[in-house]
Amino acid sequence: MSQNEPGFDELLASAKRSAVHLEMRDVYGVGDEAQDFERWARTGERDIDPTSDYWAPWVDLIQRTVARGVAVRRARVVSEPVTDYIKYEHAGTVVNLQAGEQVRWLPRRHASDIALPGNDCWVFDDETVLFNHFTGEGSWSEPGWEVRTEPAVVRLAAAAFEAVWERGTPHEKYSI
Repeated sequence: MSQNEPGFDELLASAKRSAVHLEMRDVYGVGDEAQDFERWARTGERDIDPTSDYWAPWVDLIQRTVARGVAVRRARVVSEPVTDYIKYEHAGTVVNLQAGEQVRWLPRRHASDIALPGNDCWVFDDETVLFNHFTGEGSWSEPGWEVRTEPAVVRLAAAAFEAVWERGTPHEKYSI
């Protein structure tokens, strides 16, 4: 990652048609979720208030993006039975939907014949891929992301997303 490489906010702001997110980890341990996850693990209650300090920045960003005509879709490949983290993520997905995202879930056993990239990623307008890099525990690693625009890399990531999306179950129908 170079210092001149665009980050997520810049790439999303420049998207004209689509921004799709492929998630493939069963556990994330990113710092900005730690307090909410701990509360959920302790009480079973998840912050699903789109105006809360936790959600409002994301909801605003996605609503502005969707209002510009950009389709925002998220596909999650998950192991079953799901981890506690995926249960937590599932419980909060209602806010992603309220913001304007579309979300689907695909059990990992149904993804065996899909060529998946080695890392979670965002694909913007089928032109640019932002790979997210995590440690084994799910925290951001250094560098936290990598931007790629080579046609073969973009095709792989975009095709993987579309294959997962086609097989995935819409959030409203995916039960945990």
